[in-house]
Amino acid sequence: MTAPLLKIEHLEVRYGDLIGVADVSLEVPKGSIVALLGSNGAGKTTTLNAIAGIARVSAGTVEFHGENIAGQPAYAIVRKGLALSPEGWRLFAQQSVENNLMLGATPLADRRRIPRLIDRVYSVFPKLAERRNQRAGTMSGGERQMLAVGRALMSEPELLLLDEPSLGLAPAIVDTMYDSFAALHKDGLTILLAEQSVDLALEAADHAYVLQVGRTVLEGPAKAMLDNPDVQRIYLGIE
Repeated sequence: MTAPLLKIEHLEVRYGDLIGVADVSLEVPKGSIVALLGSNGAGKTTTLNAIAGIARVSAGTVEFHGENIAGQPAYAIVRKGLALSPEGWRLFAQQSVENNLMLGATPLADRRRIPRLIDRVYSVFPKLAERRNQRAGTMSGGERQMLAVGRALMSEPELLLLDEPSLGLAPAIVDTMYDSFAALHKDGLTILLAEQSVDLALEAADHAYVLQVGRTVLEGPAKAMLDNPDVQRIYLGIE
């Protein structure tokens, strides 16, 4: 059996005496879309930040291509082919769209690839091409989300981590974003998607994991989980 591209076992993240993630295990096969579901505070963002090297791993393993990358700094992890589009965008608001994209290409060893990667981002998100000279801080929420994803794509990742990409966006913009994710996936990109919107994530994903209070409590094929009453029970807190 082929080893997964990403494999996490018994991940734990602590912030002093506070436990951000207690026990998360999951696998992301190459070429798949995997959804990470859970209500606010379930540990989705902390899990993605730990994978990306932003949050310190207290225990457990994070294997990418079979290498345990837990504890490695973020700049080293992104160079291995893993990039995070964070919740809240974290853009350089005073910089132009194109400058933000160029900053996303910082990890690249071969700078000759940058023009092709920028063209790819503009092809996926044509709105960014129209706004290339505009300051990021003056853009709409949907455009900022596109830019955050585009910046992550500039490091040419093999695995893209998306943290709450639909949060706060109008339904029409969300549909456009998810169409773009589907196109990227069809082009060979592997995606780990953290979402509060259950139906949205499960429609897009191949497999899903549900987190509750920092633990993996449920997993299965995404389509089967659409009709699983336990998913709604966990979200609604109904015993």
